[in-house]
Amino acid sequence: MKKTLALSTALGLMASPGLADVNLLSWGGAYGNSHLEAYVKPFQAETGKRVSMADADNPATPIKAMVEAGNVSADVASVEYADAVRLCDEGLLEEIDPSILAAAPDGTPAEDDFIEGAITDCFVATDVYSMVQVYDDSKFPDDAKPTSPADFFDSEGFPGKRTMRKGAKFNLEFALMADGVPAEEVYDTLATPEGVDRAFAKLDTIKSDVIWWEAGAQPPQLLADGEVSMAYAFNGRIFDAAHGENKPFIIVWDGQIYEMEGWVIPKGAPNIDDTLEFITWTTSAEPQARAAELISYGPPRRSAAALVGNIDGTDSPMGPNLPTYEENMTNALASNLDFWVDHDAELNERFNSWLAN
Repeated sequence: MKKTLALSTALGLMASPGLADVNLLSWGGAYGNSHLEAYVKPFQAETGKRVSMADADNPATPIKAMVEAGNVSADVASVEYADAVRLCDEGLLEEIDPSILAAAPDGTPAEDDFIEGAITDCFVATDVYSMVQVYDDSKFPDDAKPTSPADFFDSEGFPGKRTMRKGAKFNLEFALMADGVPAEEVYDTLATPEGVDRAFAKLDTIKSDVIWWEAGAQPPQLLADGEVSMAYAFNGRIFDAAHGENKPFIIVWDGQIYEMEGWVIPKGAPNIDDTLEFITWTTSAEPQARAAELISYGPPRRSAAALVGNIDGTDSPMGPNLPTYEENMTNALASNLDFWVDHDAELNERFNSWLAN
């Protein structure tokens, strides 16, 4: 019901695209706020063009629906990397010429400044985020804090409900790491029937202790309400709750799974020229660095990473809170785009069947 409502709201808010120069579909919450403060407001102030924002639990869903219905009201949307590639392959997105993108401050061409994979035919990355294990520090004694994926799956040693995203992606990889599979071997293992069985068997061990979430705002709320003691969640949402609301939430970076999000243009978007200007402006180095100061997602441009300063409104550096911070990359796993493009449907079908039984 919540996802349906969010989708309806997103479509409804964007029903009159003629009122804005650019209609942006984002994710809401702390992440959506970073788009508003780092991108939308400064872009409007500098260009005089109006950007309208709407939210969805996953913007890829309404984008697909809009294009297939031939009624496109969004000009640009923030989507996950794998969704961007899938939608592009299905012919549902406009291609984006990378030559439009701004050079780095030192003149380095954009294509050389972005990290590998950050620019594809239909996608320009805006951030590197991760799924991380997090716990409520008040729920565990000082000598027994969770420190690894294995601890998340140890309900006896670390009691309390957990919350995980409802779906196969991220959870299967996390389960294998908890079961002792090294990060660099996870996708090789998951590519085999035995590996998939092993991941589901590990999920079985905590199935009765899991509350499943669908919207990114839910895990910090479940933690804050005391309904769970641990969560597997987007790092930015947890950062916002811990630093913005002083919640006692601690991130365990060991076993993080990182991925990129970025801009796509739905096929048939009504305001192409203004949208390309918006994409060029927002993916330049300074706005990307500013976004990283607002929410702890790493910028995909090397020149932007060097410009990231303190956490917004504080004297504390943001760097250690970013997924891409060197110390946080120990035992980190890069989400495998090709794997999920090939196996998303079948593994989610199995996940839903497993969940129903």
